[in-house]
Amino acid sequence: MKRAKRKNIIILGIIGVLISLLWIYPFYLVFINSIKTKGEIFRNTLNWPEDLTLENYPKAFTELDFVQSFSNSVFITVISILVLVFCSSMAAYALSRNKSKLSSVIYFSLAISMLIPFQSIMIPLISIFGKVDMLNRTGLIIMYLGLGSAMAIFLYYGALRGISTSLDEAAIIDGANRFQIFRYIIFPMLKPTTVTVIVLNAIWFWNDYLLPSLVINKEGMYTIPLKTFYFFGEYSKQWHLALAALIIAIIPIIIVYMFLQKYIIKGISDGATK
Repeated sequence: MKRAKRKNIIILGIIGVLISLLWIYPFYLVFINSIKTKGEIFRNTLNWPEDLTLENYPKAFTELDFVQSFSNSVFITVISILVLVFCSSMAAYALSRNKSKLSSVIYFSLAISMLIPFQSIMIPLISIFGKVDMLNRTGLIIMYLGLGSAMAIFLYYGALRGISTSLDEAAIIDGANRFQIFRYIIFPMLKPTTVTVIVLNAIWFWNDYLLPSLVINKEGMYTIPLKTFYFFGEYSKQWHLALAALIIAIIPIIIVYMFLQKYIIKGISDGATK
């Protein structure tokens, strides 16, 4: 029995390593080609560079207007996440503690809305926001809130089902109101779920190209993914600079993920299973 169990563990380990290599391989290609010249990328895409160069990075940094585009990406990502966490956590708390049929209908409507693809509502959404003059950063933040709230509420709602309502009742007896109960008792207990919501949405907001390309139309408000697109012109494509820019762009989100990854699995499991 022990030998069979050990064999299964070894097989699963080998499968896990192979899957990890398949996942890492595209990032490996992006990195090795970011330290090649433009000509060598087309001659030798898959192999390690013959003439290693780091000149692509300072050039990409300058042409990307990194300080400005980085500031825009940080502003949009941070504000969107703060508003999303604030609104979705309180909405989930209200829905989980209210046992009426209306709360159930609202919750299941939000869950079902996650199945609606963005492409199906893209054109009317942009049209409506354009008519009320709410494009660019303000409109983008509001859209992220609307599109990301369903998943966030779903995760928070599942986690809240595992927190006993006796805590609320004890706090009410002590004279606390609902907001105080949520702020000082419930919300700190939702830390793993909050970190999960932050990381998952930060990756989405930071790397998103489609929605900002439709919403942002003013110079000086472009995010990093939008600025990276400018390396691909009508008649020429600067792959060496674009790949270096991609490496520069993903470093911040990788750092955030590395620091917070231990909370992600617990937060997802709390939100989906309880």
